[in-house]
Amino acid sequence: MNLQQLESLLRHYPTPFYVFDLGELRRRVDYLRCHLPEGAALCYAMKANPFVTGALEGSVERFEVCSPGEYRICRSLKLPPEKLVISGVYKSPADTMEMVEQFPEMTYTAESIGQLELLSRCAQATGRQLRVLLRLTSGNQFGMDEGILREVIQHRRENVWLFFAGIQYFSGTQRTMRKLMRELSRLEVLLTDLETEYGYLPEELEFGPGLPVSCFQSDTLDEESFLRQFSDLLRPLLDRVSVKLELGRSIAASCGTYLTRVVDTKTNRGEHYAILDGGIHHLVYYGQTMAMKHPYVQRLPERQGETQAWNLCGSLCTVNDILVKQLPVSNLRSGDVFAFARAGAYSMTEGLSLFLSRSLPGAVFLHEDGHSELVRPQTPTYPLNQPQTEKEN
Repeated sequence: MNLQQLESLLRHYPTPFYVFDLGELRRRVDYLRCHLPEGAALCYAMKANPFVTGALEGSVERFEVCSPGEYRICRSLKLPPEKLVISGVYKSPADTMEMVEQFPEMTYTAESIGQLELLSRCAQATGRQLRVLLRLTSGNQFGMDEGILREVIQHRRENVWLFFAGIQYFSGTQRTMRKLMRELSRLEVLLTDLETEYGYLPEELEFGPGLPVSCFQSDTLDEESFLRQFSDLLRPLLDRVSVKLELGRSIAASCGTYLTRVVDTKTNRGEHYAILDGGIHHLVYYGQTMAMKHPYVQRLPERQGETQAWNLCGSLCTVNDILVKQLPVSNLRSGDVFAFARAGAYSMTEGLSLFLSRSLPGAVFLHEDGHSELVRPQTPTYPLNQPQTEKEN
């Protein structure tokens, strides 16, 4: 977004708020398709930013759903059920039965033997065979051990209610090329063993590579080179199985900007502090190291003058609420606005939203034709932080 667009938005919407540039979102998808191998489908992990899920319909082949709430968002958006994969480390029996009854054509992941048994019971109860991806663990609480996965494949024909469509594997986030090389090699060996030992060749592999995203001005990521190397590693798998790349941050990060206003300035023991009307309850994508590095941030209005190092702090009553330390800013004043770029993924859902009962920031769409749309007003959270009791008659 350019300076004029940001200034126009500030005339219409109170800070703090997020703005999601839908044109940039689609350009980002086009960029990824241009730099990834032909035939690699895209699956959007909507946990990265549920607000842009509907805007991606028609641009990606699949949406990953990790909770009943995300499922209901997809239903309200009327997304095609065959494009949804129901993932998640915990699936309650009631929620699973509801989803199976409503849309058995969705794909379901199984992270354990217990989840397989649950899916099988739901399928039998509805009389509809379910399409299942077996999630392979990468060494944490998610997915199932490779030995267990092999046993499931070996005995797959004994369960007529489940169709074992393939493997799901999520490697992590911000992965290095060396780690991706190891993981893709592991998957190639596994596919070969499953075919050789059990006569099983999966229809698809859903792979979450955790592609890195540049967050800070000091980052040295050469993304085109990285994607080129990753594509070379991925092509041998594409010759064997349909691959869906599960991406969240890599798709959504660049479309988002977070705007927050300076409400107070002070100097304590020689350190300059700017207090903002936002904070880490809204902007946590940059992680715990955020305050130690300088993100992509712009001050509005632009102003010349003496440059000083400022600590940008949020409005929470905790010393941890620091967005940036020692940011060089010229002639800073109360009322100035900081626009944090690349905030389109995770910020709005990972923050300490209920801490101190402060309101959720607004959310705005910037459409490709230039008009903006408020898609969530600033929303009070205090009703969620008090007892819900019936009033006395």
